[in-house]
Amino acid sequence: MLPPSIHQPVVRFLSNRKGAPVEILSENPLSGGSINKAFHLITNSGDYFLKYNSASKFPQMFEKEARGLTLLRSANAVDIPEVLHYGEAGDDAFLLLEFVESGTETKDFWEDFGKSLAFLHQHHAGRFGLDHDNYMGSLYQHNNYHDDWTGFFIEERLQRQIKPARERGALTRSDVSAFERLYRRLDEMIPETLPSLVHGDLWSGNFMVNSHGKACLIDPAVYYGHPETDIAMSTLFGRFDERFYDAYTQHHALEKGWQERLDIFNLYPLMVHVNLFGQGYLPPVREVINRF
Repeated sequence: MLPPSIHQPVVRFLSNRKGAPVEILSENPLSGGSINKAFHLITNSGDYFLKYNSASKFPQMFEKEARGLTLLRSANAVDIPEVLHYGEAGDDAFLLLEFVESGTETKDFWEDFGKSLAFLHQHHAGRFGLDHDNYMGSLYQHNNYHDDWTGFFIEERLQRQIKPARERGALTRSDVSAFERLYRRLDEMIPETLPSLVHGDLWSGNFMVNSHGKACLIDPAVYYGHPETDIAMSTLFGRFDERFYDAYTQHHALEKGWQERLDIFNLYPLMVHVNLFGQGYLPPVREVINRF
């Protein structure tokens, strides 16, 4: 059941939006998320998706997620759920979205998904980063602006994860030295690119098939970054269908050697997992930093 502190403002918002009293008929818990409590709300004015968590434990998490979803949706490149409302009541914070009905993949699902992501990545900014910080999973994500990708990647992505891992003893001095050697080679290994609007956490758990049979992206960690970060993340826990990559590269060409660079980009999500879930994620990190 929803806490009363959330139930009341949600009903109030929906009633004002509808212009008539709205009643929540059922609150159905949803599984799949590891961070937040999520519900499918069935009301007399339609279905909605709501998730909530502690406002003090994750400050402004849902406000930042709402801004990220709205930014992705404004690109009009791929399906994104509409943000309806977010707020805080006591120590409860919540996010209310349109409810996305699950469907079945169309026969050209993966081709359409790859093309849509390519179009998303064609939305550019002048610098790498974002005008606000947000979250990668449950970890705070810094998005300070940089003029070059390698500076952003080193300072805002890798070093932000290396420092707490080293302080906890998860990384050794030798690991940190290997990272520092890698830093010196990044400019020669990663080609220059315009900052692209990226989802930021694009693995199989962060998209769903909607009622139209198309991909709908959820749970973003948005910023303007290197487009290959999304491609890399899609391979981290099992690759997407190969038709996805074929369609993507037809609509957004990647520089030669992109397949070999994916492991470098995935150092960031791997280090996030080291800090969230422990040292079981260190072997692939060490393999990559020692290989390069």
